Amino acid sequence: MRRRQPSPRRAEPPGSVRIIGGRWRGRRIEIIPAVELRPTPDRVRETLFNWLVPVLPGARCLDLYAGTGALGLEALSRGAAESWFVERDARTAAAIEATLKRLSDPGKESAAEARGAVPGRVLATDARRWLGKPPLTTFSLVFLDPPYAANNLADLCTLLARGWLTEHATVYLETSRSQSLPALPEGWHLHRESQAGDVRFALATVRSS
Repeated sequence: MRRRQPSPRRAEPPGSVRIIGGRWRGRRIEIIPAVELRPTPDRVRETLFNWLVPVLPGARCLDLYAGTGALGLEALSRGAAESWFVERDARTAAAIEATLKRLSDPGKESAAEARGAVPGRVLATDARRWLGKPPLTTFSLVFLDPPYAANNLADLCTLLARGWLTEHATVYLETSRSQSLPALPEGWHLHRESQAGDVRFALATVRSS
């Protein structure tokens, strides 16, 4: 989630992005100063998570190129069972760890939210290299939002299809509006697609053997 400065229309204060729904609604996620991040805009996240209502409860999520971790944290807030965050920048990965700890700290949450450790795992590593290894587990929901300039969604989808997904998985794809969505691997189907500002985003459904 990189390389786009927040739009002037957004209400976020400098240095943070908010969780927009679920049990942590309104809680803010730190954006580290001097690290270029491109958080998925609120408008896009609202649409995305409306789409995801049927698949979120109990989902095992993978937030690739996690950046602030906003997508994986939003999923946890709305009922996902677990989120893994893959982020190459060590400082940014550490900030996600700190957010997970803060959200799971009973001393900083309401009694209703004091449920022990948040089920999240942060991996400070390169997403593409990590996907190229033998799969460690499978995920039912993947957020795939690499840097737009890399233009590598097709390659990443191919890697995901090599054992990282459950039989009926859902994959979120995000890129620049100026770029086309990639050709999808066999068994993947484009389910929904939309645009907002300079963002093109879509959901693909997967039927893995």
